[in-house]
Amino acid sequence: MSLIDRYIARQFLTNVVLLFVILFSFIVVIDVSLNIDQFLDMAKRLGAQAGQQDPGTIRKSVLSVLLIADLWWPKLLQLYNFLLGMIMVGAMGFTFSQMSKNRELIALMAAGIGLHRIIKPIILVALGLTTLQVINQELIIPRIAPLLVRGHEDAGDHRLSVDSVPLTLDGQGRLFRAASFDANTNTLEGLYILERDEQGHTSKSITAASATYRDGGWDLTNATAQSRTKTSVGLAEPINRIESSLDPNELRINRYESYSQALSFAQAKQMLNRDTLKDPKKRAKYERIALGRFSVMISAILTLIIATPFYATREPKNMVIQSIRCAPIAIITLIAGVIGATAAIPGLPTTIGVFIPVMILSVVAVAQFSALKT
Repeated sequence: MSLIDRYIARQFLTNVVLLFVILFSFIVVIDVSLNIDQFLDMAKRLGAQAGQQDPGTIRKSVLSVLLIADLWWPKLLQLYNFLLGMIMVGAMGFTFSQMSKNRELIALMAAGIGLHRIIKPIILVALGLTTLQVINQELIIPRIAPLLVRGHEDAGDHRLSVDSVPLTLDGQGRLFRAASFDANTNTLEGLYILERDEQGHTSKSITAASATYRDGGWDLTNATAQSRTKTSVGLAEPINRIESSLDPNELRINRYESYSQALSFAQAKQMLNRDTLKDPKKRAKYERIALGRFSVMISAILTLIIATPFYATREPKNMVIQSIRCAPIAIITLIAGVIGATAAIPGLPTTIGVFIPVMILSVVAVAQFSALKT
């Protein structure tokens, strides 16, 4: 990298960090201001558990800060992935606005350096930030997934709560119901399963005291199976295991809607590779989870390129007006990238449909970049 490349990259990266700090601070402060009483009450309860009937103001304040930090640090890591595209566009706008205000763009062009050339460090830093996004999504977020679905009342608790499982369909057409599901140990208690024939009539029922998931199926404890018809019920026979596409990750997704965003590419592909996953809707869902994130990342880079000509101009312009012109286009392209990667497109395979926004935005990005006057 040349001196000017390092200068532009440093300015851009500084603006990215500042925007993240400002936005994260704003989000956390708003949330804390709305829920401060709840945090203080929880801090008081924690103090009481430590043997202090009425913890002092300082101790209660310190405990409240620790609870806020415990609740929000994993959420901020996830927010990094969600907000990176928008932050990069904003940081690029600030970077070129500063350079335009100081007439640095004019000086560079006078030295024979075109505007196409000075965009290079912006793209390189954006690729580096996107690489961090991939590492965060694939290695960090799946490890802290249980912390991401907690509410304010769960701050300080790193375990998911135990809850019942309503009637849930697996990929083989069976119906599962359980008195409780412990998402921390992948264990079902009080399990009841109904198997059905092609007409949807019950053909077998399975009951088990408990079940633990392992290698694509559930190991059953104290379990029996009974065949059933319209007129008779067979003898109860012991059963030790049942293969099913319904696994703990899917139960977590059903229970916590946001949990699907915490799956890594490897986890999603592992679920897709199971022979027991026959439901085409569920296969399409996991394919979108596996591939959609990469479509969103590429769309964010393309949006950055599309927005660049609004700020990298030959002569100084009113950057407020340029921002007003750029904002709708950048917002629409970012939203289109997210919607296109997560919503099914009728008539198209999922592996192609998730990349439709990338295909469209690629054409727009090439046109915008080629039309850049320098």
